[in-house]
Amino acid sequence: MIDRNKIARSIAICRHFIDDSLGLSLATHTLTGFKLSEPLLDAAAYNTYIETLGNKADTIYAHAKNSMSEMMTHSYVDYIRRISEKFVWKSKEIMLAFDYTDEDFYGEVQGLDIHGWKKGEAITGKFKFLTCSLISDEISEKIPLISIPIQIGHNMSYAIVYCIKLIQPYIGPIKLILFDRGFYAKELMYDLKELKFPYLILAKKGEKENYIHEELSKMQKEEKKIISHEYEFNSNKTTYRFESGLAFLKSIFSKRLDKELDWVFATNVEDIKLDEIIKTYRKRWRIETQFRVQDEATIKCKSTEMKIRYFLFLFEQLLQTQWVCFYKKEGVTFKAFLIEMHKINNVLVAHPRKSFGKV
Repeated sequence: MIDRNKIARSIAICRHFIDDSLGLSLATHTLTGFKLSEPLLDAAAYNTYIETLGNKADTIYAHAKNSMSEMMTHSYVDYIRRISEKFVWKSKEIMLAFDYTDEDFYGEVQGLDIHGWKKGEAITGKFKFLTCSLISDEISEKIPLISIPIQIGHNMSYAIVYCIKLIQPYIGPIKLILFDRGFYAKELMYDLKELKFPYLILAKKGEKENYIHEELSKMQKEEKKIISHEYEFNSNKTTYRFESGLAFLKSIFSKRLDKELDWVFATNVEDIKLDEIIKTYRKRWRIETQFRVQDEATIKCKSTEMKIRYFLFLFEQLLQTQWVCFYKKEGVTFKAFLIEMHKINNVLVAHPRKSFGKV
């Protein structure tokens, strides 16, 4: 049973996001989120190009290009603020997870926004986004709290701290932040430790990390231990030194992979429980499902302008967040939610005073 009045309220949120992101208002613009929501929701429902669904693509792209990325970011975060109030996140300990996601680009790679890609014949580049998600035992999916566009040569630590600072007013104390091995970086660990943000990072085990291999070689099967390791890095002609815990778990059997694995984590949590550390880390794997779900709402685009890509990415993420928080538990699939949104929105555009019951 889908409550169509509830769907109508979700559509109103999408329109509000469009207006705030693109700086639109009825007082100064002929087309606002009321009309521009139509091609966006249609394209999301059927994974196609806005250009194929009408004549508003140029208007959307022009407004996105002339807007500011920060306006889009804060428009999305404002919605997260309202969700936070509903779920009372400020009164709860919160677990976060960070990850990068990307969108394929076909064409000539240019500028700092498109990351070169050489692993595919057709795909020549990627637009990249950094996403901070909330992991909740109350909701089985991760909830994307904020995403920002990532340029070539960005400072990873700065970008992560920026995201945390933006969403921190709307969540409770941060219990733990989970990272995969791509985030195993000295500057990030240093900054998180200085800011007292608790982290758990899957450590790299490459050739440069000889100290990890040496420590594992001393251990017995299924042995678990944590040591203090000293790190050193240079930044802006200054040398920084700090210590972080390294948790080692030797030859732990994985039912999912049907083999034994060595696990190594960097953490600044002093009382980390070694018997639960793998179970805790695995919670971040939900992010793979999160991005696969968002793929169902992909709005195809050929533009090389990052602000256009970012606006569309956040719009897709807004739809996913609404579904995860308010529809999934009712047994509504994401695709069914998208199609219902597009159908009801088309009716509302034609008949603005229309109201609905359950179907």
